[in-house]
Amino acid sequence: MANFLTRLIGGNRRERALRKYAIEDTLWRATLDRLPFFGHLDSGDLARLRENTTLFIAEKEFSTAHDLPLTDAMIVAIAVQACLPVLNLSLELYRGWVGVIVYPGEFVIRKTVEDEDGVVHEIEHDASGEAWEGGPVVLSWEDAQMTDGEDAYNVVIHEFAHKIDMLNGEADGHPPLYRKWHAPLDSAAWNDVFDHAYDHFCAQVDAVSDRRWYRFERESLIDPYAADHPSEFFAICSEALFVKPAAFERVYPELYRLLARYYRQDPAGVGALA
Repeated sequence: MANFLTRLIGGNRRERALRKYAIEDTLWRATLDRLPFFGHLDSGDLARLRENTTLFIAEKEFSTAHDLPLTDAMIVAIAVQACLPVLNLSLELYRGWVGVIVYPGEFVIRKTVEDEDGVVHEIEHDASGEAWEGGPVVLSWEDAQMTDGEDAYNVVIHEFAHKIDMLNGEADGHPPLYRKWHAPLDSAAWNDVFDHAYDHFCAQVDAVSDRRWYRFERESLIDPYAADHPSEFFAICSEALFVKPAAFERVYPELYRLLARYYRQDPAGVGALA
């Protein structure tokens, strides 16, 4: 009886959230029209995506900085992109935090780092997004609107990939593998493909001379920043999987199949889930 009542209460709460935070039809269509990389989804996928987006909006708290007006269009645009990676998984992967903070443009991040000699430095740099372990996701609205699919860039998918990566501790490019979704994919298989691809990419970046750097940065499907840390490689490759799937599969076929199996989506339509 207790399990039945728990399910009943949970179901009622879900239905109330879907009614209260329902996304207006015109806004939904306008949002999808600005996101060409959603084109691989069929009508059933889009219906589930709309439900998940609605529930995400119900569960999270959106706020802005520097007097940026918070609009429904802004909220839906961010929420639907955040929900794409977990469409065939679960919103449970975004548990344990509630805040989404939106800045008008890039913002300054200040960090304390310790060098190899044990000297502590205070550093700051501009950022278009930041995911805090146990805390909010912070986004540049200017960057969040760069969704034309011209390159493999999507700050929303990037930061929410970090959030998934953080579920089993500090982000390290080895996100949690759940038997109910990811079997028979296991940590050994993940490490074999992912770590090899990361090492190979780092070697490519290291081999680029200063004279060729601009050309490499311009022509590389994967942003060279991905070599900074395995967590960045995972997040940037997650962007490529969803935004430029055909090119990603062509250049990195094994890595494409690994991430397709992880997210349980095959946006390039190459049979990667078979």
